[in-house]
Amino acid sequence: MTVFDRLGVRTIINAKGPATRLSGGIMRPEVAAAMVEASRACVDIAELQAAASRRIAGATGAEAGYVASGASACLLLAAAACATGLDPGRMARLPDTGGMKNEAVMVRSQRNFYDHAIRAAGLKIVEVGLPDRYAGAGVRDAEAWEIADAITERTAAVFYVADAQSRPSLPDVVAVAHRHGVPVIVDAAAQLPPQSNLRRFIEEGADLVAISGGKALGGPQASGMLAGKRDLVMAAALQHLDLDVFWDMWEPPAGLIDKARLKGAPQHGIGRSCKAGKEEIVGLLTALELFITEGDAARHARWLGDCEEIARALPAATITGRDDTSRVPVVEIALGPKGIGATELCLALERGTPSIAVDPFLREKNIVLVNPMCLKPGEAAIAGKTIARLLA
Repeated sequence: MTVFDRLGVRTIINAKGPATRLSGGIMRPEVAAAMVEASRACVDIAELQAAASRRIAGATGAEAGYVASGASACLLLAAAACATGLDPGRMARLPDTGGMKNEAVMVRSQRNFYDHAIRAAGLKIVEVGLPDRYAGAGVRDAEAWEIADAITERTAAVFYVADAQSRPSLPDVVAVAHRHGVPVIVDAAAQLPPQSNLRRFIEEGADLVAISGGKALGGPQASGMLAGKRDLVMAAALQHLDLDVFWDMWEPPAGLIDKARLKGAPQHGIGRSCKAGKEEIVGLLTALELFITEGDAARHARWLGDCEEIARALPAATITGRDDTSRVPVVEIALGPKGIGATELCLALERGTPSIAVDPFLREKNIVLVNPMCLKPGEAAIAGKTIARLLA
């Protein structure tokens, strides 16, 4: 009997991907073992975060890194760091940003639910551009000059959501922002694979980059890493760590926090609720190492094997991303005009035993997607046979 059996909670076959509402993915045994080992000792969290900073910097090419409770938590810390700098008085006032730089410029077509993390830090989002290419009214989106026009003395950061469709390009955005002395925060939560994206956004000039630990990296679901400029990561750390300490007894690791640059220790910061425990930090670092060691080709082959197992049971299914190791291969099941529809198929799978979650993103086109990222050995065959039975 599993812990979930004892709690009366169903386990599911997750064929949708590492969605938070489905509890993310399956950690490798090495990650789980590292987290158990970490749970059996106590350490100074600032020292552990300093070690994490070195590992993340090495993997991303950034000056420093940090671990928080998810990519969204990292975005909140990033926004707070850009608003306050290293001023502990300003840190104590957040989310009240009166008298500070308190605006984040953002392309309108990149707005999404996750930018709530930026607003939660006290920044106001200033939208630019009209996404005609999405509305079908034309071909244009925001352009670099519109970002430049929106930058004022109140601008704390430019917020950029990384995606293949994002416009303008990140290098163009960075050029404009840096010309005005404004940092760029990049939301790259789900931009792995390819593995090269660990370094790409820093190489293109981003000042802070947030990446999920619980998606393709295969780390704990409640983990994310922030990579970027040393001063900004230091400001983020100061607003995240437990600083209930006497100033004269506080000896933070110099690689993470330069105490000599502070006029005093900040109070508990706005990021205090984004706490990452020693287990999550160690788990993420272990997963990061395994991700880099495996490489895109082997990872793609592993996922593709599950896709092919599913597709064998479904003659009408196709696999997208089959030959592109920079993508996650996905099974597309196009349903005909007769028989069960996409919504009905998804609900039938979820209500069945075992419960199987698939991706209804294209249900308006009567297409169901199957993502292999979170499948355990043997689950692809079960998913394929169950879908085939329901379609029959």
